[in-house]
Amino acid sequence: MATSDRVLRYLGSTRNIAGSALALLGVAGHFLGLTGAFWPVVVAGLYGVGALLAPSDRVRLTISHAEVETRALRADLAGLLGRIDGRFPDDVLAGVRALAEVLEGILARAEQLTSSPDQLHVVSQTIRGYLPASLEAYANLPRRYALTRRAGLRRSAHEELLAQLALLDGELRKVADAVHRGDEQALRDQGRFLRDRFGGSALDL
Repeated sequence: MATSDRVLRYLGSTRNIAGSALALLGVAGHFLGLTGAFWPVVVAGLYGVGALLAPSDRVRLTISHAEVETRALRADLAGLLGRIDGRFPDDVLAGVRALAEVLEGILARAEQLTSSPDQLHVVSQTIRGYLPASLEAYANLPRRYALTRRAGLRRSAHEELLAQLALLDGELRKVADAVHRGDEQALRDQGRFLRDRFGGSALDL
């Protein structure tokens, strides 16, 4: 496992969270005048106590259905991105990369995403259906034809593709907001737990 992976894993561990919570109480005590000139030592000591006394994170060797599903979607998205370089104008590529960034953020929250079949369907269909279909139809047009607005049409094929990318971006950001609201609620629930457990106001959100 790479060093960066180990660091990220520790940052999200129970030991780090417990140590950080106690360290924040030490910082609060300093501002309240309770720890004196040695407050950095107190803060470090409280962190160490919290990290040592917190239970170890449970080892997970099984892979959840959510992880299996999102792993496949990430692979499909990466494959799609690998096939479009050099085939499209810069503004189209920028729109696709922006979409991919939103999708990757959503796919990183596997459990939250797969707990909502409607949201998972939108993400899956975007990666495997909507986005490749739009790009494929555009790629099969001659470049000059795609850029020309035909009589009686509101948009050129190029403008139509950009509009479709914008529409997909808007829908995916709604999904991302829903997923991240779940993360925010979990954070607030954890804050309430810590305030009930340790008291004080240093952890107020």
